[in-house]
Amino acid sequence: MTDSSGSGRDGDETGLPASLEAAWGLRERPSKGPKPGLSLDRIVEAAVSLAAAEGLAAVSMGRVAKELGVSTMSLYRYVAAKDELYILMQEAATGAPPAPPGPEAGWREALTAWAWAQREVVHRNLWMLRIPISGPPASPNSVAWWEQGLQALESTGLSEGEKISVVLLVGGFVRNEALLMADLGAAMAASGLTPEQTLTRTATTLKRLTDPERHPALVRLLESNVLYEADSPDYEFRWGLERVLDGVDVLIAGRGGGCPPPRPVP
Repeated sequence: MTDSSGSGRDGDETGLPASLEAAWGLRERPSKGPKPGLSLDRIVEAAVSLAAAEGLAAVSMGRVAKELGVSTMSLYRYVAAKDELYILMQEAATGAPPAPPGPEAGWREALTAWAWAQREVVHRNLWMLRIPISGPPASPNSVAWWEQGLQALESTGLSEGEKISVVLLVGGFVRNEALLMADLGAAMAASGLTPEQTLTRTATTLKRLTDPERHPALVRLLESNVLYEADSPDYEFRWGLERVLDGVDVLIAGRGGGCPPPRPVP
């Protein structure tokens, strides 16, 4: 998982803010606040609930304080800034990665499971896609996801630099697919059209705008009628992920590794 890293305002050795050092168990969490019952966990839980209901843009220190019935200033005892809160929200919503396939699984099966698990998390928390990425993982769960992705490539013969590049490539594909689906879903919800109706409208518009001399490839596409058939998001993700991993397989084969072609997926 990608992460947005906080500044090193409070952590002298780690460079992490106090709230993230607490998440790593490197310092005690504040136990007594200005209001009984207020805690960092409650603050994060309220922020996640707000983002899930209204989107990330609705999350501010003032709004979270209002949801909890406390003053805005009381939150700053637990978290120093909104970007810090974003990281803690992502940490809570992401959770630890599920157990990987057994040791008999090859790198491709392990990395496929890793990608699908990431996709499930992101699609369940689409607001996370709006968190700006400003650095590498800095929280326990996000680091655990990176660790699992790297371990999937342990026996491939790739260099450490190539391994992290593959992890970034696959993770970027997951994020891009989720962002595209989220934006398309929001656009269709706003228009009130079904996916099939949206495709029909798109194809009709393109037919009016294209001609065989200037857009021969587009004309052939439109004549095939594939734009009228909406594939499931799962199919599109599976197809794209397999093509990405095909490229990784070529790289690994060049290093003397590689794996048999994947088993067909029903």
